[in-house]
Amino acid sequence: MPSREDILAFVADNPGRAGKREIARHFGIIGGARIHLKKMLKDLADDGLIEKRNKRMIRPGDLPPVFVVSLNARDRDGELLGTPVDWDEEAGAPPKILVLTGKTKNTQAGVGDRALIRLTEAETGPEAEHVGRVIRVLEKRQSAILGILRKRNGNRPAYLEPIDRKQRELDVDPAEMKEADDGDLVSVQVTRSGRYGQPRASIVERFGSMNSEKAVSEIALQSHGIPHVFPSSVTEQADSAKPVEKLGTREDWRQVPLITIDPPDAKDHDDAVYAEPDNDPQNAGGHVVYVAIADVAYYVTPGSPMDREAHLRGNSVYFPDRVIPMLPERISNQLCSLREKEDKPAMGARMVFDKTGRKISHTFHRVLMRSAAKLSYLQAQKAIDGVTDEKTETLLEGVLKPLWAAYQVLKKGRTAREPLELDLPERKIKLKPDGTVDHVYVPERLDAHKLIEEFMIQANVAAAETLEKKKTPLLYRVHDASTPEKLESLKDFLSTLNMKLPSSGGLRPAVFNGILAKVKDTPQAHLVNEVILRSQAQAEYTPQNIGHFGLNLRRYAHFTSPIRRYADLIVHRGLISALELGNDGLQDGIEAKLEAIGAEISSAERRAMLAERDTIDRLIALWMSDQIGATFQGRIAGVVKSGLFVRLEETGADGFVPASTIGVDYYRYDEGSHALIGDKTGETYQLGDQVEVRLVEAAPFAGALTFEILSHGRMAGKRIRKAAPKVRRGPPKGGRNKTSTRKQSRRRA
Repeated sequence: MPSREDILAFVADNPGRAGKREIARHFGIIGGARIHLKKMLKDLADDGLIEKRNKRMIRPGDLPPVFVVSLNARDRDGELLGTPVDWDEEAGAPPKILVLTGKTKNTQAGVGDRALIRLTEAETGPEAEHVGRVIRVLEKRQSAILGILRKRNGNRPAYLEPIDRKQRELDVDPAEMKEADDGDLVSVQVTRSGRYGQPRASIVERFGSMNSEKAVSEIALQSHGIPHVFPSSVTEQADSAKPVEKLGTREDWRQVPLITIDPPDAKDHDDAVYAEPDNDPQNAGGHVVYVAIADVAYYVTPGSPMDREAHLRGNSVYFPDRVIPMLPERISNQLCSLREKEDKPAMGARMVFDKTGRKISHTFHRVLMRSAAKLSYLQAQKAIDGVTDEKTETLLEGVLKPLWAAYQVLKKGRTAREPLELDLPERKIKLKPDGTVDHVYVPERLDAHKLIEEFMIQANVAAAETLEKKKTPLLYRVHDASTPEKLESLKDFLSTLNMKLPSSGGLRPAVFNGILAKVKDTPQAHLVNEVILRSQAQAEYTPQNIGHFGLNLRRYAHFTSPIRRYADLIVHRGLISALELGNDGLQDGIEAKLEAIGAEISSAERRAMLAERDTIDRLIALWMSDQIGATFQGRIAGVVKSGLFVRLEETGADGFVPASTIGVDYYRYDEGSHALIGDKTGETYQLGDQVEVRLVEAAPFAGALTFEILSHGRMAGKRIRKAAPKVRRGPPKGGRNKTSTRKQSRRRA
């Protein structure tokens, strides 16, 4: 017979795999000796030296090779962390396990899930004691369902109408109404306490009337899966952070009269600026520009809870009346924000430009600064235009005029660089105090906006150049040139306007600018701007530099907005490491992870853009839902086989005109000219055409408006080629369909 120590050693070497049969086989125990083995194992268990799980022996605190974990966090690298579901608390705290997911649907897990895993021999991270790989996800986290509460009398006093049309209606528990009213947006959790075991929902949170911005933006947050509640570990870290009160090793920039220029309702201030003429006689007519950027890296250190959450969020998300911040408010709005008359830590860039606007040198500094003033764009612009107020009167000569003088010089450099100059105004929504839409407008673009934009571009370029020179890993902000397929489509379109795009050779932004200049102040201007925009690639973050086509820059990185963009925080850390400005720079091994980080935050940026656009579309659809039958002037903003997208001139609202409601002809889609053309009449509706439409339907949940077109199209003068695909036929003879109520929930992609 083996000794107790021999058996314990075998169990230790084979955790979760050593049953009575395996032990007997290993030690050659046969016949009646098995009775003695059974007694030894019982004595070892009674002494607390081993325990039996699923007919296998393990030592207390050991893990079997296969077991179920609860996934409850992510480590500093974004990997999942879990703990065993079946764990004896007497053995101590449960071990943390680094859990690796697979590529199949059954092995893709997330925080809150339960999964069956197999332990591996892979190297553990600093926050885990073991590594396991997912065999199968057993239970997905049950997320709340978003919908509209509907109340009625009878056997079904309240039910949920889900926002997601793929989900079915749910009865709402009367005892769990939480004072919600009919028509409120609510989130519910599904229970099984209903009659005959049918699902029943209890309200988790009430967001208020569907007519409010908060409710509409909540739909966007839920539908796009945007994190918007900070974990307790993140808020605890933010609450414990202390302001920088001593200069320490920082340079003192508190005497530099830096100012912030932002929208009037801005709560966080990433950047402050100042400029002065260069007193170097070798640089006559040149200027020195100072840009100070909030030192977020000081508060958000690599691998900390705030860092992991910022990485997960990727960026802040902006809705008409609130922000879903990347960082907690104590950091973004208080400790980091460059608030007026307060000492704040910052990363400073000092850039020297010659009289032509060419940057001839730059340096970076870790500083303590003090904003001399907080101004709005309009406030600063009015002061330069001769209308000062009490605050700008004292800043005009010493601060504002030197800033504008430096901008005039930088503008020369921008003109020489020739970035892509698209003119596509952005719509904004003004809300009433109750959160409903007051009106939609297009804000005026001022020189004050352009000044800040150009200063930030130059600081971003300087950051990329410094990190490249120091051979420090960084995330570039890149913008690729258009694909050959998109250029071919653009060429076909321009040919319909008797304009040409060069057939060969590398296209630069100047080529597109030349086309835009030709159509400026013509009826085709908006159309051509739209089509050129659609021909462009999408900007993204990557450690591989391919340049920025739109800005016409060889190297470019985001540095100026670390409060709201994770990419900028990485660049800040790179500068700290490269210039030896502190011990809170890039973590070891970051270079191997940058490609994945770039892909993740590029995806988060696109997610935020979609959520912001969806919210605006839904708000406008709500606002216009009581204007059914009203007529509007608009412009065709998109053409597809099934109809026309029309953007209203006054509000910028987008809606769809189904092709089946246009007229009596067959309308064919011509991709090259972005038009629908009548097969018999040649009547043409083309991208950019001005039209009159009537509102037929508003679908607030979908953010969709359906129009019927009242204007006649232009006569194309020639038939569209026969190979073009047909679209559905319009109404029978007798004129246009003026009363169509056909439901249509398509929206512009």
